[in-house]
Amino acid sequence: MTDYLILCMAALFAGMIDAVVGGGGLIQLPALFSTLPTAAPATLLGTSKLAGVWGTTVAAVTFARRVKVQWATATPAALAAFVCAFLGAYTVTRIPPDFLRQLLPFILIAVALYTFKRKDFGSVHAPAHIGVREKAFAVMAGGGIGFYDGFFGPGTGSFLVFVFVRFFGFDFLGASAVAKVVNVSCNVAALLWFGYSGHIFWKIGLMMAACNVFGSILGTWMALRHGSGFVRKIFLVVVCALIIKTTYDGFFR
Repeated sequence: MTDYLILCMAALFAGMIDAVVGGGGLIQLPALFSTLPTAAPATLLGTSKLAGVWGTTVAAVTFARRVKVQWATATPAALAAFVCAFLGAYTVTRIPPDFLRQLLPFILIAVALYTFKRKDFGSVHAPAHIGVREKAFAVMAGGGIGFYDGFFGPGTGSFLVFVFVRFFGFDFLGASAVAKVVNVSCNVAALLWFGYSGHIFWKIGLMMAACNVFGSILGTWMALRHGSGFVRKIFLVVVCALIIKTTYDGFFR
């Protein structure tokens, strides 16, 4: 019973964080690994995807109703992410993602330093690409991060937000809205493979999903109420936490 309570609380807070800037896996995955230490990593990843996809979907729908989503970017990015996340999920059931564990902290440090340095980063919504160029960049961004999400996953939502702010010129709120659409696509694709290959604890995943949805509703409300400045602050907090967590996992565990 205590383990289930821990997993439910982790899913709730993960839903809140994911709804704002992504990075809920920082909370949800460690909870699963600590409470189910004998389970296969791929099964825990699949269970986390099952729990998270519902909250991310609720957040995406809510953002779409309240914020102008840049569908010209979101649609091709989501389609590419779907295909590549499926390939990533297939790959992780064949090849352990160990090499990424030690590389990830350095990538996150670069993201954090860039965001700290640029005080106006993500404060203005000024799309940088249009037409075919926009779609091409969206496919590359969605495909690359989609594969990473299916293969490994931690910080996917935060990476998406950063990419859409830095390379597409969106503000943090607009970037978060597009990131939710792409993240749903990633999660659904990965779930298809994890489910097909038997790497999901369905009862635990659905229990956590209910809590994740509730957390997502709270997180989305806070993001919409407080705007891009609030999202930027949460983004920095989550990225710093991810740096600490991934450094520990990559070098000291």
